[in-house]
Amino acid sequence: MTDTPLAAEKTHRLRDGSRFFFDSLRTRPVARRLLSGFSIITAVIAIGLLAYPLATNYLQDRLQSRLAIQLHSPQARANYAAGHTPEGDALTRIVIPTIKVDTVVVEGTGASALRAGAGHYPNTPLPGEEGNVAIAGHRTTYGKPFANLDRLAPGDEVVLETPIGRHVYKVTQPPFVVANTDYSVISQTPGHTLTLTTCHPKGSARQRLVVKAEMLS
Repeated sequence: MTDTPLAAEKTHRLRDGSRFFFDSLRTRPVARRLLSGFSIITAVIAIGLLAYPLATNYLQDRLQSRLAIQLHSPQARANYAAGHTPEGDALTRIVIPTIKVDTVVVEGTGASALRAGAGHYPNTPLPGEEGNVAIAGHRTTYGKPFANLDRLAPGDEVVLETPIGRHVYKVTQPPFVVANTDYSVISQTPGHTLTLTTCHPKGSARQRLVVKAEMLS
């Protein structure tokens, strides 16, 4: 099947346009520099996007080593018993065998505190206390401890190891999604409950993924 005159003319124009573009780059240093600069900027952005998660994971790993020691210190025990753990200090260790989570949780959910990977919402009960204990964790950076929170299912266990005791919670319902402005999920409730939150979908803070659990007696 042969090209129609119109199709042949379009092909000819495309070839002429491509030839003009590359001839311009060869004969105009400014155009070459602009294209080269654009390529460098694009490469730098791509490298940055790849390097950022690796850098945060490295930072979180070093911080976790320090927090693991701090969690078992006499000062951490005294602070926990008094209910006054400073923001950013080790509060508890969260262990979720089903999704291979083993991370020290700090007090607070601010940006600096969450460099540890996971933080305890202030003004919610301490692990083991009556009410709704709430913990937030990163899903894609800073060790991404809650990366696979969506894989939890009813019956899975969540263990919180504090400086003064160990508490086991069992997931009571499938993970669900709420708006990032919905703080009702961490409001106080009767009984001994636990709420875990993280960003959803991965790489976005548009929504929150939530897991609910209840302490085993």
